[in-house]
Amino acid sequence: MKNFNGPIDPKKTALLLVDLQNHEISEDEQRKYPEYVDRVKRQVVPNAQRLLQAARSSGIEVMYTIIESLTKDGRDRSLCHRNLIIPKGSWGAQVIAEIAPGDDEIVLPKTASGVFSSTILERVLRNMRIEEVVVAGVVTDQCIDMALRDGVDRSFHMICVTDACAAYTEERHNHTLRMQYRAVRQVTTEEILPELAGNLLAKHR
Repeated sequence: MKNFNGPIDPKKTALLLVDLQNHEISEDEQRKYPEYVDRVKRQVVPNAQRLLQAARSSGIEVMYTIIESLTKDGRDRSLCHRNLIIPKGSWGAQVIAEIAPGDDEIVLPKTASGVFSSTILERVLRNMRIEEVVVAGVVTDQCIDMALRDGVDRSFHMICVTDACAAYTEERHNHTLRMQYRAVRQVTTEEILPELAGNLLAKHR
């Protein structure tokens, strides 16, 4: 495995978008967390669009995880999601239209915060020889945090695109980033775009 100080290799990298689904911009969420929903719409989704464009242009694997029960009444939910019901096949479970998955892109439903512990993500990444995972989505101090920590514990190089993530408050977002594992690389959208497009790797060859 290569040193993680250099630019990423698009052939060994995946872009993982976490829980960027209709539920997060619903009227209920708007009433409860107006500033959060505004940030998702105004900043996170546009930055995710830019990440997707760069990743797709260079052949980087694009993957999604969504919160979606396996059942209509959510009886399969984990303890941490007992107050969150997003039925199988519902509008709330669908990825936000502006960043919808392509025909051959992977979508992994989950009913827990940790995508590594509650889906086959690790197996899929190993099968595709992925070493580095670029993460964006919501929410920073829950599902994003667990994805980054669990990924590092499994020896993946995890990269958090900080301005393509959001928490219910700016304070919670910033605090979580400050407390993150040192092994997690933190970048902005502007910083990672050239690497996703393969430009920096080409310069180093």
